Amino acid sequence: MYRAMPEEKFPIPAVDLSKVDPKFYRRLVDDPTGETPGTIVVDTRSFFLYLVRPGGKALRYGVGLGRAGFEWSGHGVIAWKQKWPKWTPPDEMIERQPELEKYSVRNGGMPPGLDNPLGSRALYIFQNGKDTLYRLHGTPEYWTIGKAVSSGCVRLLNQDVIDLYERVPANTPIVVRNGTGVHA
Repeated sequence: MYRAMPEEKFPIPAVDLSKVDPKFYRRLVDDPTGETPGTIVVDTRSFFLYLVRPGGKALRYGVGLGRAGFEWSGHGVIAWKQKWPKWTPPDEMIERQPELEKYSVRNGGMPPGLDNPLGSRALYIFQNGKDTLYRLHGTPEYWTIGKAVSSGCVRLLNQDVIDLYERVPANTPIVVRNGTGVHA
């Protein structure tokens, strides 16, 4: 499941599983969310993302989240998906970290690759027809799964975001909340 992926455009190394808590490994679980099958639910309290499946089940993935002050929550849709995306940090991030200006929209962004912060795939969250600037995306920094370290996006292991990307179409509903809802 977390093997090297040499077949990818940018070959992905295997995950060092000694640096990831096993509770964050991808697995099929009983659905704790009560949402409609096909919905993505991000539980910011437990650092899990659920893809609700039929029959009371859900695929659960471990995630890394935004640190305090950089979280987004609410209801939206995955309006767009991209393999090996370009990264363009928002202006607010560039204000905090001026060294990122070289990757701004004005400068064409950071090209895809293993060092790109969006990793191997990105799923773009929109709310009321507008880009929230928050993403579900891959990361090679597997030791950050289960922690609040990013600038707000939901990061998954590259292997997990590839799995999720293949399972969800555009316009998939997404709910980001503190707790699963039903058993919270």
